[in-house]
Amino acid sequence: AVAAGPMPLPAAALPRAVAVLSFSVLLSARGAAQRRPAHSNLSASCWSRLHPVNMMNSYGVKLHHSKALTSPYPGSHIERSQVPEDKVGWLTEWKDYNPVEYTAKSVLARPSWADPQINDEGFSPKFNERDGDVERKSLNGLYVVENGRPRNPVGRTGLTGRGLLGRWGPNHAADPVVTRWKRDGSGNKVAHPVSGKNILQFVAIKRRDCGEWAIPGGMVDPGEKITATLKREFEEEALNSLQKSPEEKAKLEKQLQKLFSQEHLVVYRGYVDDPRNTDNAWMETEAVNYHDETGETMDNLPLEAGDDAGVVKWVDISEELELYASHSYFIKLVTEKRGAHWSEDPASECHE
Repeated sequence: AVAAGPMPLPAAALPRAVAVLSFSVLLSARGAAQRRPAHSNLSASCWSRLHPVNMMNSYGVKLHHSKALTSPYPGSHIERSQVPEDKVGWLTEWKDYNPVEYTAKSVLARPSWADPQINDEGFSPKFNERDGDVERKSLNGLYVVENGRPRNPVGRTGLTGRGLLGRWGPNHAADPVVTRWKRDGSGNKVAHPVSGKNILQFVAIKRRDCGEWAIPGGMVDPGEKITATLKREFEEEALNSLQKSPEEKAKLEKQLQKLFSQEHLVVYRGYVDDPRNTDNAWMETEAVNYHDETGETMDNLPLEAGDDAGVVKWVDISEELELYASHSYFIKLVTEKRGAHWSEDPASECHE
């Protein structure tokens, strides 16, 4: 890999543990975290430390619920039951917890990407393992199954059922972070005037559903390899490949092959704090950085919004970006690995 720092261990090398039971040692830290004010404009490394600690992922990053408490629930008028910060974790007893049950009609209509309801006849999902073509393992280890329903490993969300998510338990996505260096008219890299670090750009889409800028990712199809998902989603959302003729698509494929076959950087694998998450269904992703060092590959590719995207463009990366779900965090990890500009204020970085 081309990472500047040490690469994360492959998932197979990580201990598989029951997340909600293995982090009791962190509870004392959680109290301290809650006493500190949460500032939305902090850099991601700080941001992850100022929220309640419920579990850690394999990168030592503390996972929390913020966007997963969004109310009303996206695409609906359904209000979540309010969950105080000190009651998010399942290890905190809360006998009066009374979440709202909601699964969107679009999910109940049983499209190909959705499970049946838990009690439907003939549906006996194999949680915490590969279930036919459906991957029901979590990237964060084992999760608890209670009364036949998987339990969100990070904690309560104020809503049960699946909301807009198709699968009970983990819903796997892939987020390709395609980057290049910002260059001037002469082709020279542009450095930020304050930090002195070179400015990195990434391909961003504006989501049709919520209007927020995001990485052009999407869901992993049953039986699909993550590498195929990453490439397919980028083609569909950033290059509008679904609307191309076979000849145009073949040309795009040839150009993209160079970028997607080179060494790449796995930025993050695991749970995502997503507004669609519920107590029984949640998003997980693998965010992978494909970097065009010279700019030659991507400069010749015509960006065109397609599928779920309303707009697509190259965006300068900095901490001022406000992106969908946990995407700002993934982008910040890329800048750290590439030694690129992130913040004008060195004091905004967290130091051990």
